[in-house]
Amino acid sequence: MKLRKELWFGFTLMALIGAAALSMLLSVDEITNGHIGLLMLSLVVVAIMLGFPTAFTLMGMGMMFAFFAYHSGGQTAGGAINQTLDLMVQRAFSVMASDVLIAIPLFVFMGYLVERANLIAKLFTSLHLALSRVPGSLAVATLVTCAVFATATGIVGAVVTLMGLLALPQMLRAGYDVRLSAGAITAGGCLGILIPPSVLLIVYGATAGVSVVKLYAGALFPGIMLAGLYILYVIIVAKLKPAMAPPLSAAAAIVPLPPLLERAGATGDKPALSGLLTALKGKNNHDVPTAYLLKQLFVALLPLLMFAAVAIYSYQSVTRAAEVQPVFELEQMGGGGSYERSSSGLAEPPGAGSGGLAEPPGAGGLSEPPSAGGLSEPPGSAVAEPPGAAAGGLAEPGAATAGASVPASSAAPERPAAPTSFWIGVGAGALALLVYYGLLSYARLEIFKMLLSSFFPLLVMIMGVLGSIVFGLATPTEAAAIGALGGFLLAAAYRQLTFTVVKESVFLTAKTSAMVCWLFVGSAIFSAAFALLGGQDLVEQWVLSMDLTTTQFLVLSQVIIFILGWPLEWTEIIVIFMPIFIPLLDNFGVDPLFFGLLVALNLQTAFLSPPVAMSAFYLKGVAPKHVTLNQIFAGMLPFMGIQVIAIILLYQFPAIGMWLPGVLYK
Repeated sequence: MKLRKELWFGFTLMALIGAAALSMLLSVDEITNGHIGLLMLSLVVVAIMLGFPTAFTLMGMGMMFAFFAYHSGGQTAGGAINQTLDLMVQRAFSVMASDVLIAIPLFVFMGYLVERANLIAKLFTSLHLALSRVPGSLAVATLVTCAVFATATGIVGAVVTLMGLLALPQMLRAGYDVRLSAGAITAGGCLGILIPPSVLLIVYGATAGVSVVKLYAGALFPGIMLAGLYILYVIIVAKLKPAMAPPLSAAAAIVPLPPLLERAGATGDKPALSGLLTALKGKNNHDVPTAYLLKQLFVALLPLLMFAAVAIYSYQSVTRAAEVQPVFELEQMGGGGSYERSSSGLAEPPGAGSGGLAEPPGAGGLSEPPSAGGLSEPPGSAVAEPPGAAAGGLAEPGAATAGASVPASSAAPERPAAPTSFWIGVGAGALALLVYYGLLSYARLEIFKMLLSSFFPLLVMIMGVLGSIVFGLATPTEAAAIGALGGFLLAAAYRQLTFTVVKESVFLTAKTSAMVCWLFVGSAIFSAAFALLGGQDLVEQWVLSMDLTTTQFLVLSQVIIFILGWPLEWTEIIVIFMPIFIPLLDNFGVDPLFFGLLVALNLQTAFLSPPVAMSAFYLKGVAPKHVTLNQIFAGMLPFMGIQVIAIILLYQFPAIGMWLPGVLYK
C-alpha cells in the first residue's frame, strides 16, 4: 500500500525523535533518572503523533514514570503506588482549584452562540462591498472577517469551516488563485489563537503563573500587527500579480437599494445626505412615508451624532477642574483652657512659678468668671474668629479650633483650557466627517447599514469584554460571563436562539472544556513526574552549560517551539513544554509576559504547519473537490513566513506588546 507524503513525513519525524533519544542514552557514561525523564518526554511526543489521546497519554506516562521515580528511590512497590496515587490526586485538585480556568467554558460558550447567530454571512458581504476598491478586496474582507469573528469566538475550527463555506466559493468564482484563497482563510482563522479573548492566553497564564489581564493587554497590538501584515501581503500580491486576485467586476460591486428609496429618486452614486434632505421637502416623497425618510436620515447622521457625543464628553474630561482637597490645620489640644499659647510654645500654668500646683479657691467655692472682659483670646493666637464673633455673639464650642478646614481659595476653581492635542483630534475628526459625508452615496449608505447590523454589534460585544478586562473593571472570569450573556443576547436579537442552538452550544462547550481541563490534569501529573526524575534539572544544566546570551536563548526556544508546532497542537505545546521553559527565564532575565507573547505568535504555526495543520484539514473538509491538500499547504507557507517576521518585529520592538500593560498596570 502506498503511503501519503504526510504519513511518510510523520513516520520520519518519529524515527528522528526515537533515534535522538536512543543516541542520548548511549552517549552518556551513566544513565540517571534525568535521562529517563528525557526519554519519557520523547515517548510522549511519539505517542501523540501515533494518535493516542493527548490528555490520557500524559496522565498514563506521568503515573508510570512517577512510580518508577519513587520505586528507584528505595520505596517498596506498595509505597511507590500509594505515593503515585497521592501525587495524582494532589495535582488534579490543584489544577481544578484554579479560578482562572472558569473563564474557559464561558468564553467557549460565547463563541459557539455567536457562531450560530449567522452573523458571519452579513459581515463578510458588507465588508467585501465596503472594501471593493481595495486590491484583493475579497481576500482582505476574508481576513478582516476572520479577525473579527475569531476574536468573538476564539474557535479556529469554526471560523475556518464557516469561511471555507462562505468565502472560498466566492473567491474561486471571482478568479482568485486557489493557494492565495486557502492561505487567507486558514491564516485568518488562526488569529483567534492570539487576539484576545484567547483561550491560549488563559492556558498559558495558568501554566506560567502570569496575569491573564496583562496577557490580554499585551497581545492586543501584536494581534492587530499580525492581521495588518496579512492584509498588507494580500494587497501587495494583488497589485503585483492581478491575475492571482482580480478586482471585483462592476456587477459584483452593485449594491441593491430599497424600493422606497428608489421611489424617492435615489440612485447608487447619488449623494445620500443632500438627497434625503431634498426628499423631505415635499415633491419627491408624495408616495414615500416621511417617517421612513427621517429614519434613513437618522442612520446617515449617526456618525455625526457619535462624533459630537464623544467630542463633548472628551471636552468635559480634559477641562474638568482639579478637585481642591480641604486643608486641615493642626490645633493645639486644650486651646480653650487656661494654658496660654505664645510664640515660644506653651506657657506655664498659673501658679507654676510659686512652686507647684496652687490650691483651688476654698473660701467661696467656685466663683463666677470675671464678667467685665469675658474670655480673651490667648496671646499670639493665629486662629481666625468664627463667624458672628465680631457681632458679639458667642461662638460654638470648638468651632474655631477642632478640625477646622481652611479652603485653599474662597473662589470656585476655574476650568482649565482644553489642550492643543484635543483641538487637533477634533479637527482631524471633523475633517474625516467632511470627507465621509462628501463621499456618502446611497450605495455607501446601504453598506453602512449592513455594517451597522453585522459588524458593530460584534464590535460592541468584543470591546465590552476586552475593555472590562484591560481597564480593570472585571476579572477575566467576570468578563467571560458578560461575553456569554452578550452572545446569548446576540443570538436572541437575530432570532437564532432556539432550544436546539442552546443545547448544541452547551454540549460543544462541555466537550471543549473537558478536553482542556483533562489536558491540564495530565500535564500537571506529567510535569510532576518529569521533575521527580530530575529531567528539569538536567535540561536547565544543559542550557546553562551552553553559556547562551538572552538573545540566543530566545532564538533557541522559539525555534524549538516552531519545530514542535509541526507535529503537535498548541495545547500540547503549552501544557508539556512551557513548564520546562518557564523555570529557565529567570536565568536569562526574560519577562514571562514577553515570553508568552512570543510563544502566542509562534504557536500560530501549530495550525499552519504540516503534517498536523488542523486548519488545512478543516478547510479541506468543506472545500470543492478540485482543491487539493497540497494547494492548501502551499498557500499557508507565505503566511507562516509573515508570522516569523512578526516574531522578529516583536523581539526587536518589545514595546509593541509591553507598552499597553506598562501604561495600564504600573
